[in-house]
Amino acid sequence: MRPLHLDGSPEALAALTRAVADALGGGPAVLPFADPVLRDAMAPDEPAEPGTAVVIATSGSTGAPKGVLLSARALTASAEATHARLGGPGHWLLATPAHYIGGLQVLVRSLLAGTTPALLTGSGFRPDDFAAAAATLTGSPRYTALVPTQLVRLLDDGGAGLAAAKTFDAIVVGAAATSPSLRERAADAGVRIVPAYGMSETASGCVYDGFPLDGVRVDVSGDRIRIAGDVLAHGYRRRPDLTAEAFSDGWFTTSDRGIRRDDGRVEVLGRADDMINTGGVKVSAAAVERCLCAQPGVRDACVVGLPDPEWGEAVVALVVSSGDPGDLRAAVRAELGPASTPKRVEFTGALPLRGPGKIDRAAVKARLLPGHHG
Repeated sequence: MRPLHLDGSPEALAALTRAVADALGGGPAVLPFADPVLRDAMAPDEPAEPGTAVVIATSGSTGAPKGVLLSARALTASAEATHARLGGPGHWLLATPAHYIGGLQVLVRSLLAGTTPALLTGSGFRPDDFAAAAATLTGSPRYTALVPTQLVRLLDDGGAGLAAAKTFDAIVVGAAATSPSLRERAADAGVRIVPAYGMSETASGCVYDGFPLDGVRVDVSGDRIRIAGDVLAHGYRRRPDLTAEAFSDGWFTTSDRGIRRDDGRVEVLGRADDMINTGGVKVSAAAVERCLCAQPGVRDACVVGLPDPEWGEAVVALVVSSGDPGDLRAAVRAELGPASTPKRVEFTGALPLRGPGKIDRAAVKARLLPGHHG
């Protein structure tokens, strides 16, 4: 394998682009990484599994290192289907880390389109930097991929960052759910977003605005969403046990629950393991989060279950807002009932993340446990 450390510099991203182009043509598999711990866990000195073009190393939802094996076929199928859905190949701005699948696919899409992506380099995400990077894009159509947190910052900015966002023909928003209130804010501001659902195992987003990309099949008939198509990974690095558990008969079984609406749209309801058992009643943390995020002034929310001597688990919320806890609890009670109403609501300036836009639920739980300080 060819491990490449990414520090956000143009030189590192250029090296990754060349390596990915080589891998798509049958060259050595690429391991892009930023965390040396994840790099070492992928055994970079050992040969990659057959058919592997890129290994996406991730800490996963449990914190245990895991490597997703992606073929040139999967990466190409995803990129081509994305362009078909958005309106054709275009010019991309890379605004998320390229060692994650969302950022890597911006490079793949650019390679297939024969265009050079604009790069948002440096640390953090600042609207002015986004505007400066967007100004270097030439030609059309213009695309970029963001996580919800980045989109919120652009909408809050109201200046050069928001003006730049309005110039894009489509902004794919993924890695975390796009709340209805965020969709509405973007539409009101004239920003054209395309909410996407997917993961490393599907070579990035594979369901756009509720509808699967061409060549992708989605099954929501069971207790987990299942996905099939050429976009699928072919397993996990050095983990045949996990591969056999998640990949079977051409389908990948996700950790999410979903339904299909009357109009054909797939709606993701949240993780199958996000159910909180409180007083013998099962409460969906995702449903409570959606209700909280729909309230005025709420930017984001994370709901978890904490050990409770009376209820077994207590529903507790950490919310990005400066509102009134009583009002938020009343809103949840009115929409979802008493069992779903958080026993406690705390406020924060930002939720802890473990990746681009992915909430670190373990860190939220630790913060909300009694006795936590800071």
